[in-house]
Amino acid sequence: MGSTPSDHGYRGPRPAARLIVQAAGCVLWRRSPVTGTLEVCLVHRPKYDDWSWPKGKLKRGEDALAGALREVAEETGHSAVAAAELPSAHYLANGRPKRVRYWAAEAVSGTFTPNDEVDRVLWLPPHVARRRLTEPRDADLVDALLATFRPTA
Repeated sequence: MGSTPSDHGYRGPRPAARLIVQAAGCVLWRRSPVTGTLEVCLVHRPKYDDWSWPKGKLKRGEDALAGALREVAEETGHSAVAAAELPSAHYLANGRPKRVRYWAAEAVSGTFTPNDEVDRVLWLPPHVARRRLTEPRDADLVDALLATFRPTA
């Protein structure tokens, strides 16, 4: 019968645990300056050629909400006021588990300037944004955002 290191009281280093990548972002919204209807902001990342919500990895020790608002500012040029926390997304990114916490956030000021990370933003009605999002899991956040505007029974 074979033996393993644990059979002999082995106390050496353990293999590194698969740490979860922590990220945060926002479903950024505003009232259209033309019609007053609700619009949400999608960002285009040329590196991945995708349309998604503004989001990114948290810095070491960074509060998730602070990181979400930082990412919104970096990617969209807008400052925002966060409201309700929305459902988190869990998926594999480059073979590692990733958790993205999201908040509903109203854009209050700012102007987009294209950069290496995000080259375009679109402000779209929610039903149009749902179809434009690259990842199907991101579309569920449209419903979560809209639920924050409806009174609960």
